Order: sequence, then C-alpha cells, then structure tokens
Amino acid sequence: MKFMILVKATKDSEAGVMPTDDGLLTEMVGFHEEMAKAGILVDGSGLRASSHGWRIKYSKGGQRSFVDGPFAETKELVAGYTLIDVKSREAEIEVRPFIPLEEFGDGPAVQKARELGLQKS
Repeated sequence: MKFMILVKATKDSEAGVMPTDDGLLTEMVGFHEEMAKAGILVDGSGLRASSHGWRIKYSKGGQRSFVDGPFAETKELVAGYTLIDVKSREAEIEVRPFIPLEEFGDGPAVQKARELGLQKS
C-alpha cells in the first residue's frame, strides 16, 4: 500500500526561501535516508512556490477553468506533491513544477540526497 506524506507550505517556502543545509534541509534528507535504509522510500521532492503554478478546476459538463498562482492562503498549500483519486470530474487540481535538486546548493545534505537517488528525473 502506498502512502504520501505532505509537507505544508510556509511563508518562507511561498517566498522561495530555500531551506539551509545546516537546518531544515539536513533534517528532511536525514528522514529520507532513514526511509531509504528501511527500503520504503519511493521518491521525495519539494515544489516551487504557488506563484509558479496554476489550478485547473473541472465542473459539470466538462468545463475547465485555469487560475494562475500565487494562491492566497499559505495554510491551504503544500510544499510537496500529491496524488488524487476522485469519483467525478468535479475536482480541483493544483499543478506546480518541482524544484531541481541543484537549486538547493551543493552542501552535504544535497550530496546525500543525490546518493539516495532523489529526483532521478
């Protein structure tokens, strides 16, 4: 059974502030390393701020509308990615590009993330 862990967005993540190697990034990569060692890690990545994304809203009759980011409420955003399984086309999907691993710099935590094979493509 597959599960997804969602990381909530913050004011910093929405402002494009990258986590530093001496703090949050080290903790995140350490957690991924534990899961990799346990053989349960599939993938892990961050998302660009909602200002780089858009939402597609489906309504009855197959009508679609698109809304460009940024999106107002940080508490409603995630800094990771999600998969959904819906029963009808009446759903709202948020689309944002991934942050390439290279943009986090080249510190020890980033090197460890590379060794773990995160962001293979």
